[in-house]
Amino acid sequence: MGENLQSRMRLRPVDLARPHGLSTQAVRNYEEAGILPAAERTESGYRTYTPLHTRALATFLALLPGHGHPTATGIMRAVNRGAADEAFLLVDESHAQLLEDRRTLRAVESALRDLGPEAGESEVTGPGESGPPGSPATTTATFIGPLADRLSIRPATLRKWEAAGLVRPRRDPLTGYRVYGEADVRDARLVHQLRRGGYLLEQIAPLIDQVRTVGGLAPLEAALTDWRARLAARGRALLTGAAELDAYLRKREETQAHPPELGTPGGSP
Repeated sequence: MGENLQSRMRLRPVDLARPHGLSTQAVRNYEEAGILPAAERTESGYRTYTPLHTRALATFLALLPGHGHPTATGIMRAVNRGAADEAFLLVDESHAQLLEDRRTLRAVESALRDLGPEAGESEVTGPGESGPPGSPATTTATFIGPLADRLSIRPATLRKWEAAGLVRPRRDPLTGYRVYGEADVRDARLVHQLRRGGYLLEQIAPLIDQVRTVGGLAPLEAALTDWRARLAARGRALLTGAAELDAYLRKREETQAHPPELGTPGGSP
């Protein structure tokens, strides 16, 4: 009985907006974007919202922290057009991305534990900057080509990192080739892993500088702790969003089974 009475409620944009600190224009924008179901219109052209719209707005706002705006929007649009499977696929992709990010974090932690020179990393031969002709078969340094191959990146990426001051290879005085020593390889591996973790070059630069200054990896511990916390927060946010999405799906099913009977006209255009 209570649910049936509630389903007859007629809500204005401000009734949806105020509890979340939003503007009424934001509510209208969400409706136009397909995040909210289309509102009914009165004879005078005013929008008519219902508790279903209230639930939709709460669901979208709950999805935002874990999924981000584009994915949260895609989920709501899919649900509102009756394509629940598409919405579930988007949810699954966000969870898969979080899992990949967790694996990347573990990879970074592993890299920090094992940043010494890799066995066999210093054999460099071949023309061009991959290694000067006549290079010794075994040295204590490597060149841009082999290092890029090991990191599965392009040599241009290493040059970009160099321009940003993240790696500082020396130049061979005879050939002009970039020569990456043990510390340079360490820095390149750290930059590579942190980039995979979502850090921007400008965020990585002070970490690398601190590693060089203090001669150790302790400064990265704070970054890893923050990264861990952000992943945990995303995981919790995904759970919260899933609970709200389930509630919204149930509300839609109830509304479709018992369509609302709207009362007195009113509201806002």
